[in-house]
Amino acid sequence: MKFGIIKERKNPPDRRVVFSPEKLKEFNNKFSNATIKIESSDIRFFSDEAYKNTGLEVTNNVSDCDVLIGVKEVPIEALIPNKKYFFFSHTIKKQPYNRKLLLAILEKNIELYDHETIVGANGMRLIGFGRYAGIVGAYNGFRAIGLTKGTFNLPKAETLDSQKELIDKLNKIDLPKGFKILLTGNGKVAYGAKEMLDAMHIKEVSVEEYLNNSFDDAVYCLADVLDYNKRKDGKVIDNFDFYNHPENYDSDFMRFAKVSDFFIAGHFYGNGAPYLFTREDAKSKEFNIKFVADISCDVDGPVASTIKASTIADPIYGYNPATASEVNYKENNAIVVMAVDNLPCELPKDASEGFGEMFLENVIPAFFNNDRDGVLERAKMTENGKLTERFSYLQDFVDGKE
Repeated sequence: MKFGIIKERKNPPDRRVVFSPEKLKEFNNKFSNATIKIESSDIRFFSDEAYKNTGLEVTNNVSDCDVLIGVKEVPIEALIPNKKYFFFSHTIKKQPYNRKLLLAILEKNIELYDHETIVGANGMRLIGFGRYAGIVGAYNGFRAIGLTKGTFNLPKAETLDSQKELIDKLNKIDLPKGFKILLTGNGKVAYGAKEMLDAMHIKEVSVEEYLNNSFDDAVYCLADVLDYNKRKDGKVIDNFDFYNHPENYDSDFMRFAKVSDFFIAGHFYGNGAPYLFTREDAKSKEFNIKFVADISCDVDGPVASTIKASTIADPIYGYNPATASEVNYKENNAIVVMAVDNLPCELPKDASEGFGEMFLENVIPAFFNNDRDGVLERAKMTENGKLTERFSYLQDFVDGKE
């Protein structure tokens, strides 16, 4: 079987790649009957020469490959018919801007495997860049604090090579005494951010300590869904009850907002769940949060101050709670917002190495063991010009009825 690592063609350019040269070499060693080609690229973090130096073939033509693997959406004109493709298609939530892409995939008889649809038997995702979003998002949040207060000046994450360099920079800053940081979530994003807080030696405290105590040094609290949501009937059950019946819950986030200075949003937001805080909440005199690093970046959603996604080039904006509008982030009454929606792009080396490790462990073996664990079957979105049964819910979207 022939595998091709394709060039990223989407703008703005993305320097990530699914496999680093070292990980592709490991791939070759594990599955010697596989042929691997790398499409030449002057964009990706790892140079063509780096792949050639590991004995891999770099070419301008990957049309003879059976499986083509990339990161971002492939432009319609670059899609090769009758191939198996792996990339983030951003279509599984019926994103209107990519409807034409999904139509083209069906018309060209392409088997699409979206990275987001690669899950285990339990439905949990097997691969992703979430950890790196958390790492960069936390760093960018602290950078926003320094720029706003004028107390320190961190370089942009994209100018640094690794998580280690980000941590080295963070460990040179000083935070105000008693500074309180709230981190929400319990997945890869939240734990990526947690890695950074721990590396800065910021003390983690319990929910009760965080809500009720004052501290001499900066502290943080990791809050899960049942910490900032409560059942309407007062019962305490478990996370799965919240996931399955979010309509039975109200937000209890304001108790955190009253005592927090910096909020890092690393949670996953499910449809039907209560918003963490609304625009009305943000107007309250008791609302104390001044800085928000919204890694989840659901625009006009559960974090009221996230009124747009920001960019790597221009990552920070201000939110005026009184007018619910964007203002200069240095205005006195502004909530300072960092809501970049493609954070892992700022750490292309680490993100690519980590992603390739997961892909080699969880996906590639399925091609050589007859998909024993059903990884490919679950992930396959299209086949023979049609949606697979698992993704038939997209048919109305394809037909233009939604």
